[in-house]
Amino acid sequence: MTVLVRLDPDLRWLLAPRFRAAGERPLGHDPDATVAHLVQAAGVPLTEVGQVRVDGAAVLLSARTRPGAVLAVDPVPRPQPGRPGGFLLDVGVGTLARRLRLLGLDAAWSNDADDADLAARAVAEERVLLTQDRGLLMRRGVPGALVRGSRPDDQLADVLDRFAPSLTPLTRCTACGARLDPVPKADVADRLLPGTRRTFDDFSRCPACGRVYWHGAHARRIEELVGRATRQVGG
Repeated sequence: MTVLVRLDPDLRWLLAPRFRAAGERPLGHDPDATVAHLVQAAGVPLTEVGQVRVDGAAVLLSARTRPGAVLAVDPVPRPQPGRPGGFLLDVGVGTLARRLRLLGLDAAWSNDADDADLAARAVAEERVLLTQDRGLLMRRGVPGALVRGSRPDDQLADVLDRFAPSLTPLTRCTACGARLDPVPKADVADRLLPGTRRTFDDFSRCPACGRVYWHGAHARRIEELVGRATRQVGG
């Protein structure tokens, strides 16, 4: 006896390769297994799931199925609301964290946090956990999102498409994520190279780590990134 988990085309990449062409995966029927268990057994974290229908009728993830049932799984609708605490990123998407911070988004990241710490922090701080680790998102109660794309620019586009956050570019420290404060040039002059002192007058400083920022040599590249992101979210 089996049940069939049939995925929307947007989710089929999550199936094992031998099932992707058909877009569905048969699973053994277990009378105690919920819809949530079956969807995850097919390889799909619940964070990626919108509506599920069993034999055409919408059901809760806690529902159970009969032998021969067909589960149709839709992706989570986009854009979806974020969370009050912002984002939390695992070690695999650290470069994405810097891009999110450039856009003024609260994006916490650590290069040494383990899965248990990340899951607990996401819950405690009301953050969306961004990761490409499906196993991490399958932990019970983790509020997260599976980031798509192998390049940081593609990952950023995916996150912006999914959450459509409000952007405040160049207001956060890219190193630690704290909000920047304007600072008089005289207060940081002793930390600047002579060319920078001669050329620039407007500076910001991170109150957490002390890093100093100005409109410098990489401004064009940063402005291009900000421009693409702003156009994408309609800002």
